[in-house]
Amino acid sequence: MSQLPPPVRTARPAQQQDTNAGQFAFRPASKAGRKARLSIQGMSGSGKTWTGLSIASGLSEGRKFAVIDTEKGAASLYAGHRGIQFDSCPMDRYDPRDLIRVLDAAAQAGYPTVFVDSLSHFWKGTDGTLDQVEKASSRYGGNKFAGWKDGTPLQNDMVAAILAYPGHVVASMRSYTEWVLEGGKPQRVGTRPEQRKGIEYEFDVAVAMDLDNQLEVLKSRCPDLHRKVIQRPNGARDIAAPLLAWLNTSPEPTQQ
Repeated sequence: MSQLPPPVRTARPAQQQDTNAGQFAFRPASKAGRKARLSIQGMSGSGKTWTGLSIASGLSEGRKFAVIDTEKGAASLYAGHRGIQFDSCPMDRYDPRDLIRVLDAAAQAGYPTVFVDSLSHFWKGTDGTLDQVEKASSRYGGNKFAGWKDGTPLQNDMVAAILAYPGHVVASMRSYTEWVLEGGKPQRVGTRPEQRKGIEYEFDVAVAMDLDNQLEVLKSRCPDLHRKVIQRPNGARDIAAPLLAWLNTSPEPTQQ
């Protein structure tokens, strides 16, 4: 009966030192240079546009800011109200790639804050993400080809442009509306925003407004705004001021 030869032990190759290790450097964490990213969701009539303008004005600290208007001039009705001054760029087609271009134009013009009113149109409006997906589906024989199933590439590029804007960004979003019974009476309530699911996670602060003009902070990386509920908010005072204070606060020095 033959025997198998004894196993041959081989030495484990010496771990090679990563020559790129020097490219990855850690440094003290800091908010220096960070700008606000805030979303407002709510139904029609909840006060999103005025509150967004007030927040944008507060973040701009008296300087003129920019409005990307998809709401047929709704924001412009407030021009000059309580001293708020802004320039508006009206849009009637909503390809997310056009939003990227107009954000770049706003950055080139040096606006300290951009208010997108509203971001929902770039999801489900004319030439929006869903429209682009449908067109791509028809072009390729009715099959939603890889990478375009939910418009992910367009949405990712759009979000990247929002995050890369050198100033503050405020974006309103319409809420899907449902009817519920409260005390035996039908009431309209807003649910999630009309945008890609989970879009609120891309913002530092996400707030919702109801038809009583009550603002609820759904999510906040700013501790002073965490879970706040504010009746008829003054956006500059109640939201922009604590947000700016938080962004401008340096971390306490570490005790040695």
